[in-house]
Amino acid sequence: MSLPAANPGHDPLYDAAIVGLGPVGAIFANLLANAGLKVAVVERAADIYDKPRAITLDHEALRVLQAIGLGDFMEQAIAPHNGSHYLGVDGEIIKIFDPMPPPYPLGWIPNVTFVQPDLEQALRDKLVQYPQVDVFLKTAAVALEQDERTVTLTARREGGDEFPIRAHYLIGCDGANSFVRKQLGIGLDDLAFDEWWMVVDTLTSDSAKRPARSFQYCWPSRPGTFVPGPRNLRRWEIKLLPGEDPETVGAADNVVRLLKGFTDISDLTIWRSAVYRFHALLGQCWRDRRVLLMGDAVHQTPPFLGQGLCAGIRDAVNLAWKLRLVLRGDADGTLLDSYEIERKPHVRAVVASAKEFGKIIGELDPAAAAERDVRLRADLKAGKAETIRQKFIPDLVSGLIARDAALAGRLFVQPHVLAPDGRTCRLDDLLKPEFAIVTMAAEMIAWLSDASCAAWQHLAGERVVITTSGESTDANGILSVVERDGLFADWMTQQGAAAVIVRPDRYVFGAAGTADELNMLVGQLLDGLGARHQSLPATSITS
Repeated sequence: MSLPAANPGHDPLYDAAIVGLGPVGAIFANLLANAGLKVAVVERAADIYDKPRAITLDHEALRVLQAIGLGDFMEQAIAPHNGSHYLGVDGEIIKIFDPMPPPYPLGWIPNVTFVQPDLEQALRDKLVQYPQVDVFLKTAAVALEQDERTVTLTARREGGDEFPIRAHYLIGCDGANSFVRKQLGIGLDDLAFDEWWMVVDTLTSDSAKRPARSFQYCWPSRPGTFVPGPRNLRRWEIKLLPGEDPETVGAADNVVRLLKGFTDISDLTIWRSAVYRFHALLGQCWRDRRVLLMGDAVHQTPPFLGQGLCAGIRDAVNLAWKLRLVLRGDADGTLLDSYEIERKPHVRAVVASAKEFGKIIGELDPAAAAERDVRLRADLKAGKAETIRQKFIPDLVSGLIARDAALAGRLFVQPHVLAPDGRTCRLDDLLKPEFAIVTMAAEMIAWLSDASCAAWQHLAGERVVITTSGESTDANGILSVVERDGLFADWMTQQGAAAVIVRPDRYVFGAAGTADELNMLVGQLLDGLGARHQSLPATSITS
């Protein structure tokens, strides 16, 4: 099922116009549509690209997909990523990434593989359910202009006719060669990584033939990567050597020859192969007044940490709730500046880690590779090497967080809970995409002063109590649930926290141990939003 192309009629004013309907654009459109916003999407292609590109997701990305109603679909569509073994020159292990053990902090397996065309189709099928979303397929963005109140995008259909799309905000999700970024004249900072690699996706007729884990072949003679995907998808990434021409290496006979250097191919059918230039690039600016950029349009990362698409999904969930609050008048337009403030250093840190692992894998000097093997084996044996991949994903360090408060900038845990209707589910399934105050006991909800409580209700904030025993109820505006495995209780106890303010993107604004601290945090949050609420005493947040 494909999305029907919208027909431009009268000139409506959209809340947001999106250029690009790849996975990041489609997730962003779904987040906005789920919040009731009126959205237009422009996409050059007629159909989904039917071959895999991204192949890994993490638990934060899965949580976002859960938020737009694709939790059940993803349960069936993913396979666990069972860790990676880095093999040195002699073929023996020099570095390990293990799967994070349960209980899983975000309610999902921390690292998984998936098939991108399947996800994109599910995203589009979800999007078509929203009557306030217009999707213009086979349509290119050709010009944009903005004033103090709106952005006007000129769109051109495949047949050549042009029409305007007017919106309060425009978001460029249009990939590495972004039209929107170029129109704004925004440059990219080179973070010093530039290598040619071949990606070969295959389908196996013998799913048990290879181990169900990834391997990094850290061989100077020919570095490579193996990633087992869901069902019968198996991927190899193979580094091109100096002097090799990307065009000729990509020829079918060369693909087979290179693949034979890593595996017996008798069970394999090549689904697709492509030669890519792996970059590390970061946009110099992410916002120009009413136009913003996300995903590959504003950052590109080498794939060695499996975070390329995940970074774009973080962009989408970070900006979606901020845009929603600004449009409904619960936040000042300057809140949108926190999008770049929060996301840019996060992406820079992820790119730095991905580069580090890429250099380990791709070392071409035999002597340097031998020294690397000795060093990494010693670190592994001594217990100095971090073996949990997710530990390399940083917290937020600035923006709309109470930086000096406990847990600020951390991702909020997602326990499995007993719902008031008797079913067991993930916590987020019971919450709206709003701010939430979450406590360990009902009496802590009563810590809110009358002024804080009134402001919280005006902000549509939720109040949630999570306990380890008792009954689950939803009464008097307070959701009380019983968690299944003590995840939340343990997490709060470790931090000495009693209550926590959680943002709509499930990052923690800050945690409190007393009533005074909680009311102070509410005041800080309202000041940070620049919201039209009664001001409460607070210290300023970091920016």
